[in-house]
Amino acid sequence: MSTPRYPSLFQINTRVRLSELSATLKRPATLDDITSAELDQLAHDGFDLVWFLGVWQTGEAARSVSASNPEWLVEYQHLLPDFQENDISGSCFAIRDYHVHTDFGGDGALARLRKRMHQRGLRLILDFVPNHVAPDHHWVDEHPDFFVEGTQAQLEMEPQNYRILDTTGGRRILAYGRDPYFAGWSDTLQLNYGNPRLQEAMLGELKRIASQCDGVRCDMAMLVLPEIFKKTWGITASPFWPRATSAIRTEVPGLIFLAEVYWDLEWTLQQQGFDYTYDKRLYDRLVQGFARPVREHLLAELDYQDHMARFLENHDEPRAAATFALDIHQAAAVITFFTPGLRFIHQGQREGKRVRIPMHLRRGPIEAWNMSISSFYDHLLAILKNPAFRDGHWQLLDTHPAWEGNASQEAFVAFAWSGPGELHHLVAVNFASHQSQCYVSMPWADLAGRTWRFQDRLGDAVYDRNGNDLSSLGLYLDLPPWGYHVFVVEPV
Repeated sequence: MSTPRYPSLFQINTRVRLSELSATLKRPATLDDITSAELDQLAHDGFDLVWFLGVWQTGEAARSVSASNPEWLVEYQHLLPDFQENDISGSCFAIRDYHVHTDFGGDGALARLRKRMHQRGLRLILDFVPNHVAPDHHWVDEHPDFFVEGTQAQLEMEPQNYRILDTTGGRRILAYGRDPYFAGWSDTLQLNYGNPRLQEAMLGELKRIASQCDGVRCDMAMLVLPEIFKKTWGITASPFWPRATSAIRTEVPGLIFLAEVYWDLEWTLQQQGFDYTYDKRLYDRLVQGFARPVREHLLAELDYQDHMARFLENHDEPRAAATFALDIHQAAAVITFFTPGLRFIHQGQREGKRVRIPMHLRRGPIEAWNMSISSFYDHLLAILKNPAFRDGHWQLLDTHPAWEGNASQEAFVAFAWSGPGELHHLVAVNFASHQSQCYVSMPWADLAGRTWRFQDRLGDAVYDRNGNDLSSLGLYLDLPPWGYHVFVVEPV
C-alpha cells in the first residue's frame, strides 16, 4: 500500500467515537461497530492515515486519579451538564497494557478494523507512550527497577512529582511521569531510560504494536532523548530512538513514525528515524496572526518541511473554531494544509466543534455543526486530493509592493505547486486584518507568449492574464482581510 509524498491523517478519539456509536446503537460499541460507511467516507475525502487514539488497555488506578482531582471534576461538570461518574474513563496515556482495551473488542477487533481499512486504502496509526505507564502496570511488581525511584526527602520536597506505592516487593517511592517544566502526571509512573533492560522491554512493546498497525504516533517523544532525560532526572541514558526506529523497520518495512515533539527538537528526531514531527511552531505563529513569522518559518529547506505534521487542532490544543474567528480560521487552514508535509485533521474540526474534550472523559457534549466551516473543509479536502498537492513540488513565492509606498505585501503568504501533470497551482493568503495588495513573483518558465487563466478552486474568482506581464511583473493581487485564493493556472 503506497503513501503519497504529502499524505493526510485523520485523528479519531476512540473512546469518544465508540461512546457516540453506543448512544446510537443502545448498547456498548466496539471497534467492530465502526461502520463501513464511515471508513468509505474517510477514503473518499482523501485521507491516507487514520489515527485511532487511545485503543490500549487502561485501568482503575489511573481512572481513580481522574475521578478524584477537584479541578478536573469542576471541568467535567462544566463541559457536560448531564455529567455522571461513569463518564470518567481515565487518561488513555496512562497505559496498563499494550493490548486493545477489552471494552473496545480486544486485539481481534482491531485486526478486523485494520483489514477493513486496508480494503479502502487506509493505513492505521496507533499510540506508543514511551515515557510512562499507568500505576497498575504489571512491571511495578515484576520489574521495579524499570521505574525512577525517589527518596523520602524528594517526596517531602516535591510531592507533586513523587508518590508512595505498595508493591509485592514492599513500599516504594516512585516518580510520576513528567517533562522538566511541569509537575508530574499523577496518573502515571516514570520509566527509567537509564536502565538498558527497560529500553529493551520498551523496544519489545513497540515491536508488538508495530505488528498491529501501519504507523505509531509517539507521545512526547523528546522526553526520552538522553539530554532531556538527563535534564529532568539527572540520570544518564543511552539513545533509544535511533536503535528503535532502525530495529522496527527491519521487521516492519514502511512503518510510519510520527513524533509529538516540541522545544525545537523536530530536526533531531527526524534525524533519529521519525518520518513526521509535530509542527507546533507554525501553529503558534498562525495563532499570533501575523504573516511575516509564518513566511519566515516556511523558508526552511524541504528536507525538513516534508517531514512536518501540520495541524490547526488536536486533542491537546484548543479547538480551531474556538481559537480563530471564521475568516481567520479559513485563512490559517489554507496556509496549514497547502504547505508540504503531513496534513493532520482532528475529529470534530470539520464540523466546527468548539469544545476540547479532556482525555479523562469518554464523551463530550453534543454540539451543532457549523455549516460554514463544514462546507469550507469539504471543498478544501476535495482540492487536496489533486495529485499536485499530494506528490507535486512546492515553492514559497516572493511578493513585491503593488506601488511605491504600499507595504501591505508583507501581509501575504504565497506559494506555488507544480506537477504531476501540466497544470500549475498558486496559493495566496492575505494573512492580516486589513486589505492588502501585492505582485506575486511567478516561478514558471513557460509563461511568456501565452494568456493564462487563474481559476480559484476555493472561490469564484477567474482571471485571464498576459504571460509576458506575469513573467516580468508577477501576478497582481488585491485581497480583503484574511482573503485567499487557491488557483489552478492553465493556458487559455
